[in-house]
Amino acid sequence: MVRKLALILLIQLFLGLSISDYVPKTNHSGKLTPVATPYTDNNRIILFRIGMQDHSSQEFKRYGLHDANQIVLASGNPKEAMINDFPKGLNASVNRNLSISFQMPNKLQYGAKFLVPIIEASTAIPQMSVFVNGFMAGLIQIAGLSDTNDSNYDAYGNLYELYIPPEFFIEGQNEIILQVERCLYCSSSEDPFLWFDWDYIEMEALYRMAEEPIHGRYIKMGSSVSTERYYFDQSAVDHLPYVLKWMGIAYSDNIMRASCFSNVRNSCSAMQEYYEKLKEYNTGAVAMYLYTGDIQLTSAGTLAPEAANKLEQFMKRYGDYIQYYEVDNEPSIFNRSKDVNIAIARWMNENKTRYAPHLQSVAPGWSYSNKNGLPIGWERDPVQRRELENLTDLTNGHAYGTSYLEKEGGSFFETLKTFESLQNGLPKFMLNTEIGTNNKHLDPSKYGAQQKQSAVFDRNLRAHIGFSNIFMQHAAFFKNYELFQTDFQGKNHDPALTHAYSFGNDQESRLKIFRRLALAYATHGSPLSYEIMNRNEVRMKKVYIRAVDTAALQPLPGSKAVSDKILISIVNFENEEIHLRFKVLMPDKGIFDGERIGPGDVYRDAVQQVNELKAEPWIEIEAVLPPGESIQYILDKR
Repeated sequence: MVRKLALILLIQLFLGLSISDYVPKTNHSGKLTPVATPYTDNNRIILFRIGMQDHSSQEFKRYGLHDANQIVLASGNPKEAMINDFPKGLNASVNRNLSISFQMPNKLQYGAKFLVPIIEASTAIPQMSVFVNGFMAGLIQIAGLSDTNDSNYDAYGNLYELYIPPEFFIEGQNEIILQVERCLYCSSSEDPFLWFDWDYIEMEALYRMAEEPIHGRYIKMGSSVSTERYYFDQSAVDHLPYVLKWMGIAYSDNIMRASCFSNVRNSCSAMQEYYEKLKEYNTGAVAMYLYTGDIQLTSAGTLAPEAANKLEQFMKRYGDYIQYYEVDNEPSIFNRSKDVNIAIARWMNENKTRYAPHLQSVAPGWSYSNKNGLPIGWERDPVQRRELENLTDLTNGHAYGTSYLEKEGGSFFETLKTFESLQNGLPKFMLNTEIGTNNKHLDPSKYGAQQKQSAVFDRNLRAHIGFSNIFMQHAAFFKNYELFQTDFQGKNHDPALTHAYSFGNDQESRLKIFRRLALAYATHGSPLSYEIMNRNEVRMKKVYIRAVDTAALQPLPGSKAVSDKILISIVNFENEEIHLRFKVLMPDKGIFDGERIGPGDVYRDAVQQVNELKAEPWIEIEAVLPPGESIQYILDKR
């Protein structure tokens, strides 16, 4: 009780409210009425909540809303909007947007968090933009398993959260606009497939500084960088810093698939230097060293001494650098044994405390094939997969194009079969070691995309932002899947001359898409305040600013990697050029230097040196972003 009263007093301090304002309002049916009077719930400060927390949308209308999709939340007066006048969600063909107005007695000192538990959504991976008082706070990527909104079959639910900086709010009446957005390349043909239903929507006031500017979900991204597919040599080490920064994942605790292989001679020639370089850029690693095609087991089903010794030596040498170990890669496709996979997982559980107590094991990179393997097709069987899942810390599942949506063999559906219920997201963290597209993948024609190769890659990544936790694009220099051109000899190549791979036909490259999403969702650290200066030019434009201090991140497990960089990312989700002027509140006064990485098909052309940015303690930034482009400032204090 004392703790609750203390929290109420804290609310009073920055909202200027009385204790009587915290009594939740109910209507005659006992249902919560949407009012704008803040109250406490489990020591959280709720500015408003619309709906019942019951994993259902039954209290709402279907779609559509009276008064032109606008609702005003009153403060306990008889004209309060009733909850059953509120839509069950958004549907681009019926009610593309929704406006909610609410009163704030004072500005919020630490900002707010918007929460929306989605209980069902379409397979198209709808996007919901969130505008507060006319400016975009975020673009939430929503994963769904339903083909039609007339059925609850295969429903998947997840909670999505969005940090909203305090600068977005004003004293008096505030407005939040929720809007369904098409894919960047799609036409109105996509609209019938863009829908989702919510359990409730909520705005929570923060009573202390946010640790992370959460943007839908906390995710990490990565890829794999090696020479000629398998070699972690000096050339791979030399290219790594350029690739990490250009992809937009450096310094932010992101994860790369990085491991040499026990059966490839000279594969490990610079593995130590490679891991040290990852550490320098505050990036983690998932390894998979042991070749599983010729492993012998003892009569007890454990690894034979030769295989166990290989794994032991790898862990002794590199265990401090890696955060995850992947048991195997697509075991059925490569005709691998389930018993061998189980033996590796058990060895890890029994021995990792000796070499790498921080290490987490990852289930095999499931292909879900029903052919080959020992026993044949075991990878397709969720019961047999569960034997490995019970021995590992994170699940896995490879997905190319839109294969994740295939009801037989697709990673999203097969994960549903393995864990049975996904109403609150995945019950186990997911680390996908291979996602993306090859050059034959095209976006489904029903969505009307003009750039079909770009659109399907974009949709694949956005899907994983919606339901996975960590995922790696396959792979940076892997021909037919690549982010970067591969027509060079690694050891003689200048990394600064690395080219982005092009689909041709004026389509956006995989790199541009990956970078746009990485900067928006996978740059991590404590949020820095910012203010938009040319407000009229960017009002209701889908431009997103994400400024973070990476010094706030905890050291990476094992390697203890840290960072002191300031990352300022600007992302244009529009199909038009955006001119933006804004200022960022830096952690300290002083002079900042660094790099600005923006548009360009060659690394050398995309990067510019930035010198003598004077923070007093604000710094001003001006940028012009072409359609779909992104820019990142990587800054150090002198």
